[in-house]
Amino acid sequence: MDNQLNQLTTKDILEQDFKTALRGYSPDEVDQFLDTVIKDYEFFQREIQKLQQENQRLNQELTQQKSEQRRPMAGQGQTNYDMLKRLSNLEKHVFGSRLQD
Repeated sequence: MDNQLNQLTTKDILEQDFKTALRGYSPDEVDQFLDTVIKDYEFFQREIQKLQQENQRLNQELTQQKSEQRRPMAGQGQTNYDMLKRLSNLEKHVFGSRLQD
């Protein structure tokens, strides 16, 4: 089964002519049906475009999140070192005289 769509435009549908034959289709019914098809076609084109834009936005967000996860946390080791140094200084200040005994 072929998954490729015909690249019809609403103009192509609107301007499509059908040959008339003996006991052929009613031109008014064909026109009414084609009007309905055009409206549906336009709706689907807008919906596809909207979904493609949303898909693109979500893919960009996903790429950004993956990039952020791969990036090492800058300064994490330095932050831990600074916290330990501060804690050590605090202990010396609070318990200083007792630690030297």
